[in-house]
Amino acid sequence: MADGEQKSGLFNACAIAFVQSKSLSSSLISQFSQIVKSHGAEVLEPDHNGKIRISEATHIVSNTIDFDQYAEALAMMIPVVTSNWIKACMARSRIAQVRPFSPDPRMIFSNVILTCAGLPQNDQEAITGAIMALGGMESKDLTKQTTHICALSMDHEKCQEAKRKNLKCKIVLPHWFDDCFRLGKRIDEGPYLLPDPEILRMAPEDAVKIPSSQQMQSAVSPIPNGPYETQGAEQLTVFARKKVMLSTDLPINEMLRKTIIAKIVQSGGEVVDVVEDCDMFICQYRDGPQYVRASQQGKDVGNLAWLYHMMVYNEWTSPFRRLLHYPVPRHGIPGFKDMRITLSNYGGEARLYLENLVTACGATYTRTMKAENTHLITARMHSEKVEAAKDWNIEIVNHLWIEESYAACEVQSLSNPKYRHFPPRTNLGEVIGQTFLSEPILRQLYYPGGEEHMTEVAKKKKKINERAQKNALTVGLDRDFSVMEDSSPAPAASSSARKPRATPAMGTFATPAKARHVRTGKENDTPSVMSSTSRSAKAQALSKLHDLAPDIALYEKEKQRTARGSHAIWGGKRAADQLDRERSDKHPSPASKRGGADEAEDEQETKRPAKRPKIALPEVDMRICLTGYKRWVENKASEEADRKKLRMLGIQIVQDNAPCNYLAAPGMVRTMKFLRALAKGPTVINSSFITACIETGKRPDPEDYLLTDKVNEARFGIPIETAVSRARANRGRLLWGVPIYCTVEIPNGADAFKNIAEANGAIFKIYRARGGTTIKPTTEEEDGGADPDPVYLLSGVTPAEKNLWPKFKEMAIRGHMEPRIVKADWLLDVAMKQELMFDPKYLLTS
Repeated sequence: MADGEQKSGLFNACAIAFVQSKSLSSSLISQFSQIVKSHGAEVLEPDHNGKIRISEATHIVSNTIDFDQYAEALAMMIPVVTSNWIKACMARSRIAQVRPFSPDPRMIFSNVILTCAGLPQNDQEAITGAIMALGGMESKDLTKQTTHICALSMDHEKCQEAKRKNLKCKIVLPHWFDDCFRLGKRIDEGPYLLPDPEILRMAPEDAVKIPSSQQMQSAVSPIPNGPYETQGAEQLTVFARKKVMLSTDLPINEMLRKTIIAKIVQSGGEVVDVVEDCDMFICQYRDGPQYVRASQQGKDVGNLAWLYHMMVYNEWTSPFRRLLHYPVPRHGIPGFKDMRITLSNYGGEARLYLENLVTACGATYTRTMKAENTHLITARMHSEKVEAAKDWNIEIVNHLWIEESYAACEVQSLSNPKYRHFPPRTNLGEVIGQTFLSEPILRQLYYPGGEEHMTEVAKKKKKINERAQKNALTVGLDRDFSVMEDSSPAPAASSSARKPRATPAMGTFATPAKARHVRTGKENDTPSVMSSTSRSAKAQALSKLHDLAPDIALYEKEKQRTARGSHAIWGGKRAADQLDRERSDKHPSPASKRGGADEAEDEQETKRPAKRPKIALPEVDMRICLTGYKRWVENKASEEADRKKLRMLGIQIVQDNAPCNYLAAPGMVRTMKFLRALAKGPTVINSSFITACIETGKRPDPEDYLLTDKVNEARFGIPIETAVSRARANRGRLLWGVPIYCTVEIPNGADAFKNIAEANGAIFKIYRARGGTTIKPTTEEEDGGADPDPVYLLSGVTPAEKNLWPKFKEMAIRGHMEPRIVKADWLLDVAMKQELMFDPKYLLTS
């Protein structure tokens, strides 16, 4: 077979599904799809719910594991790879291994291609074997793809060649691998880089900068402040077509609950009150019948921090991914109750996170350290607290101990050497928050059984989670691993070899820190003294009476004041008399009760007529965006009456920008309302469904009215079912981050195109060739050597619009972007097909 034929069939046996995310946009997916299709692959369309057809896929391309079908893919052993896998396959002209391209952060050496230089054979085999088990690859020779060279000095030929050719690979000491293996985490290579490694140049006790903890944002506390706004002011879509239930144990007031509900509804979701109906269950604690039921049924169970995290980043993530995104145990983890724990060498978000994690475990967190403390969690082995802990024989561990204890729901043994390992020039705060929760462990402890009440979907999900856990990577090595043993500090002796703890001196107790969010009282409240004797009660009453005496005197004086003139101030005797009359009306005297029948009749005549009881309307469960409907044209009275009839059937006709779960139209039409609503992924039905409801007074099954329009499907080149499936998978983010400019003079007006573009997540701006609409000048180096991204200008062909084209092209090129001046049809076709594609036929030429 010729080389060209081999290349064209490179992906012949592959059925590939793509998962959109912030790091894998629709634009990139479109490019990769064209590449793999041209080499024989099948790109799988999503199913009718917008889900991946996992049973048909051979590969899933995703740059993150934060998608709700990852566990299912893991259970079925379908490889999930990053987009770099496609690039590697194309570069090598053969299918590359999948393990080095896993997006799972537990594969700590993914994207590492290592070659060794001058190491002993045993050490070389140990290092390469371990990195390959954790996602890396070995290269015998130095190539352009090599990312790391492991060497003891710069004298080796490979190191000199890398320096001479100015390759971007990093030359590191083997100590880096040793420390990574010991911790089971990937730390920064900086202190280990040749030719002048910091770990050999500086003393371990020299200061180390405390790293930022950006990965801990919105995962610091189980009870965060919020809700937060979405980053970048983009439209919130993460709850689209999701049903959310808010538990009654959440520490929020009624106003905040309404705000959260409003955000979920605006995102296209729904808030429900029954566990069986929900997709997401939000609660505070791991107990109660609702929590148990939701967990057993396989619902996504998380807390407020998880909910707010999704609101901020507008992306779904598993509540098991971050420890404090899952409901906390009400009484902590067994074994932590009598522990007093303090922290050292952690700062910022990492410190707050550990404080809350200690409290969630059920231990007592103390800001200061005294002899009564049982544990010190530190990021380095050098601080005043560390020295004091050594003197007082207090256990010294890193944060991995508290994280893995919380994840395992039991106290982990301090004899594990990784809990006492501290790389000499690294602050371990840089690897905080990377521990996952285990669903099978949680099930065993907090919601066991329940199989007799499970639905088939729940049983399937349980099996998937169990199988996924078996197939998941177990981080760390089962054997002791040591490279360059004497270069790193030896692990501390096991707890059994430590000196017996000194008995704390009585009376020297440190004051524990207050809880951050729940205040039970002041720290030094003086208890009020309440006497139970009658003498004390009388004394208190008399004291209160003395305090009220001036007010009573003023009231009596005011009662005596009479009104002089018709414009007198309201008050005095006039007000007091009316007050007396009102009291006598409410409590009539015996004489008034003996009044005649005439007075009773007069009283009945003056009574207000009873209000008509309100008719309870059924709950709205069909929100329909209606377009192209002819029945109500120029007939407002009929429209109002018909809308009331529909409302009595639980149907509400909504505005085109409001959340909807149905789109009704006579056919596939490229109207602004149709395309804007289509981006939400609603069920598309024929508008004759509305007519049937009005005329029969009953609501037929919407499935019988699904829209079919073969003529326009052929015209637009897309079946309506496929467009809806894609829209549900895109969740309003088809054009996420894509810049689209538009001229003012474009036919049909810029507002219509703005609505369509923004409904699909685009960045839309009017282009007038002025300073406010310019792209920031950027060089290829500043863009990291990446190819220029396309930028679009929607335009007509009037002379005024043509005059803008050269300026637009110049602006785009200066910003290292590819200018594309297109007809408005491009946007309409993209929105209709729900696929970011491009064809030169859309380009406008001068």
